[in-house]
Amino acid sequence: MRVFLAILFSFLFCSSLSFAEGMSDYRISAGDLIKIQVYGEEELSVETRLSDAGTISYPFLGELRVMGMTTGALGEHLYQKLSDGYLVDPSVSVEILEYREFFIDGAVKNPGGYPFQPGLTLQRAVSLAGGFTERASSSKFYVVREGESSTQPVLIGISSAVKPGDVITIEESFF
Repeated sequence: MRVFLAILFSFLFCSSLSFAEGMSDYRISAGDLIKIQVYGEEELSVETRLSDAGTISYPFLGELRVMGMTTGALGEHLYQKLSDGYLVDPSVSVEILEYREFFIDGAVKNPGGYPFQPGLTLQRAVSLAGGFTERASSSKFYVVREGESSTQPVLIGISSAVKPGDVITIEESFF
């Protein structure tokens, strides 16, 4: 029994670690809700949503452009800024409380914007949108990824990962 529990714990730990590693390179963008905490400094601990310009308003430092940073990079940036005349060795942490929406349109029952959830696949996104319509194609699913250089839709599979800001189109079949 102990061996089983040890294997189960190792599996769960490794699974959550690999998921966390996948999101550690996530770049924050407009619409994300983030939480910034500075240990022992309540007035510097805030929850804020990135503006359309990718900025936040932060106490003492004013308007900061943070779009495209990881949470780790933003924490380091704030550490540097706060260390420069405000605090001695501040302990800063940044986490994402709410990711920006993804959008799904075309041959789904309820097209629109939906909250992103880590681990989201196209199949789950279609479920959130009420499922396929009767005319939905069984293989023509396209995505335009936010922040990528090409704005051309890319064909994806039903088990493909969905990312925050994605715009997904489900085509209709001819028959």
